[in-house]
Amino acid sequence: MVISKAQRPAFVSKLKMTSAPPPWKDSSRWVELRAQAPLLVGIILGLVGVINEAYVKELVTRVDPHVLMPDAERALKPLTSFRECASGCPEMIVVPAGSFRMGSPATEKGHYVDEGPEHRVVFSNPIAVSKFPVTFADWDACVSAGGCLQEGRADDVGWGRGARPVIFVSWDDAQAYVAWLSAITGKPYRLLSEAEREYAARAGSTTAFSWGQEAGKNNGNCNGCGNQWDNRQTSPVGSFKPNAFGLHDTAGNVWQWVQDCYHSDYSGAPTDGSAWISGDCSFRVVRGGSWSSNPQDLRAANRGKDPTGARDNDVGFRVGRTLLPP
Repeated sequence: MVISKAQRPAFVSKLKMTSAPPPWKDSSRWVELRAQAPLLVGIILGLVGVINEAYVKELVTRVDPHVLMPDAERALKPLTSFRECASGCPEMIVVPAGSFRMGSPATEKGHYVDEGPEHRVVFSNPIAVSKFPVTFADWDACVSAGGCLQEGRADDVGWGRGARPVIFVSWDDAQAYVAWLSAITGKPYRLLSEAEREYAARAGSTTAFSWGQEAGKNNGNCNGCGNQWDNRQTSPVGSFKPNAFGLHDTAGNVWQWVQDCYHSDYSGAPTDGSAWISGDCSFRVVRGGSWSSNPQDLRAANRGKDPTGARDNDVGFRVGRTLLPP
């Protein structure tokens, strides 16, 4: 039974006896036990909180030794990986600082008008990007710790959980996840900006896809990509070769939420890699294409949009993390 502060006086009064105390109550042992009663009650009440917080404390214990200290963070080399807990949180890859030309030319096969005008974006500092889209295992750890809600979201529709990318999560759900991850690590986890997402997907390439100008076969999971999951379901993350930055599933499998509000083109877009969060933010950008997309929609420059509260069987997300400058 949990006893509130307001209830404690009434509870204690019920323990008092109105009749004459029996002889044994005058014994020294009874006096000693009675003196210790407040302490025992406090211990019992405290145990209630301990039991409720057991999972969180276990998780914190698993996290603390793995969280990067400032010197170690500044010493990270490009393309190295780290994970800030023993299990249940994403593996991160250090993406180097640099610049790229964002968008696509009108001559690119599959080009849409919202992919222009092309513009140069400069990243002054490296960033960390999750090696894979957030998986069901990652999401379920957040749910178990009370950081994410499960009801009405993150349904695997019988395809399997574990290493498959989490689906049926909205932009708002993704925000809850990164807030939880930031809270348990004390580090600035977040969704990627749209510019960061394209930079990470291109991995230094200037072609339509990170591997070349054509979609080819078995380079990702899409409708016509030439593998067992084509237009059927998600594939376990890491089922295809990584790009030059060591990132998997940047093209296909699931669309991935980014931080930016959707704009119909890049006129006035930031050039420093930050998220574009002005204007109508009822729609947020999704990137990468999915298992149900046509091959051309897996192009690095391709853009999609969804309402912030939408949950679909082909949309997940990937996380980023701001790093201290070297």
